[in-house]
Amino acid sequence: MDTRRTEARAGEAKGRGSRGLWLGIGGVAVAAALVAGAIAYRAAGAQPGVSFPDQGNRHVMTLKETIPPYNSTPPTSGPHLPYICPDGCPDLVAKLKGIVSGYDHQVILAPYPGMKTRIALTAWTRLDAFNDFDESRIRRFITAYRGIDHHPR
Repeated sequence: MDTRRTEARAGEAKGRGSRGLWLGIGGVAVAAALVAGAIAYRAAGAQPGVSFPDQGNRHVMTLKETIPPYNSTPPTSGPHLPYICPDGCPDLVAKLKGIVSGYDHQVILAPYPGMKTRIALTAWTRLDAFNDFDESRIRRFITAYRGIDHHPR
């Protein structure tokens, strides 16, 4: 009788191991489906702003260098200076600085004279332009695009 119990327990353990393996494979399949769904969601245009074709990422050292026309205003890609400096509407700039100061890198505030709107959020090949300060809109844009690097490594 002891032999039968040992064999029965061995069979049960073997069966549990198989279920565990199938559950593990199922979990991996679910995780893969979630990742694929997230990628498809982003690709479907659910991200904030308007998308523009990439115009490259060359740095220019002065504004005297020849720069081809940009495909968005302000530009979202293309040749650009490696530095910036904020200026302009003091109340609006103070509100924007309050948001930007919460990020240690990859979020900058810079003037762009001649825009059709007071605020333009840009990320590489993305633009969201509007007139009225909207903190949640700005933070959503930052969350969607901060950390995406356009420079080849």
